Amino acid sequence: MELSQILSRCDHTLLAPTATWAQIRAICDDGMKYHTASVCIPACFVAKAREYVGEKLAICTVIGFPNGYDTTAAKCFMAAEAVANGAAEIDMVINLGLAKEGRWADLTAEISAVKAACGDKILKVIIETCLLTQEEKIRLCKCVSDSGADFIKTSTGFSTAGATFADIALFAENVAPHVKIKAAGGISSIEDAEKFISLGADRLGTSRIVKIAKELEK
Repeated sequence: MELSQILSRCDHTLLAPTATWAQIRAICDDGMKYHTASVCIPACFVAKAREYVGEKLAICTVIGFPNGYDTTAAKCFMAAEAVANGAAEIDMVINLGLAKEGRWADLTAEISAVKAACGDKILKVIIETCLLTQEEKIRLCKCVSDSGADFIKTSTGFSTAGATFADIALFAENVAPHVKIKAAGGISSIEDAEKFISLGADRLGTSRIVKIAKELEK
């Protein structure tokens, strides 16, 4: 696979709590130069980043991040505000406590509510696979499929582990045809990226692929 094809599937990501505007602007510059799918940045920078990039690059942000235990109303407000500020894509974290309690209908309802708050913008649902059993992952594939969300996503990158090949294969087997897959966390090489894509990932949440592209230019 051509490197440009991999880059076009990358959400070039900077979500560190210490991120500054200068750093966000730099990854926006990278995103525009390397034609990434989006830049994924903290919500407080969305409006400024949208003004900076114009229509040259999609802006993605995160809500309920990284723990997922905000109220549904708070998540809906955050999603609507992010869209109003110029976000084209929203990555939300589920309420993991609801998953542990087996409250699948409540989880589906929350995701549906956030999707409604996003309007016609893309919603990706982070289920934090490293904290779930196999059965919980399968049940969440159905919740995301039934909710109207656009993507299921493995990880925040802030928990105990990131994406695995096994989880992407599991998603591909269990989500509805309209649900796309995002692998995130720990994607460190071109080989990893190609493997995740071959297993069914449509997006990759990473900053390392752009770094590799820069090294290859040297």
